[in-house]
Amino acid sequence: MSRAKITFKGQVTIPKEVRNALGIEEGDSVIFMVEKDRAILKPLKKKSLRDFYGILPATHTFRGIESVRKEVHRNISKHLLEKESK
Repeated sequence: MSRAKITFKGQVTIPKEVRNALGIEEGDSVIFMVEKDRAILKPLKKKSLRDFYGILPATHTFRGIESVRKEVHRNISKHLLEKESK
């Protein structure tokens, strides 16, 4: 069990052994949940885009960045032309 003091501003330093056990590092965020007479601290890790790779099934193969750029350009042009004709 670890102990920490609360400052006059309501701040508390999370003891090193708790940070290590939860894998909390500088820049990470935490959330606090209150259940009856307890406060629960939970790490909220930052996710990179790579962490989400493969999470959804691919609907088609990646055709390359140029193909994507051309498709986006076509869609934007189509949208602008439709908007202009109204």
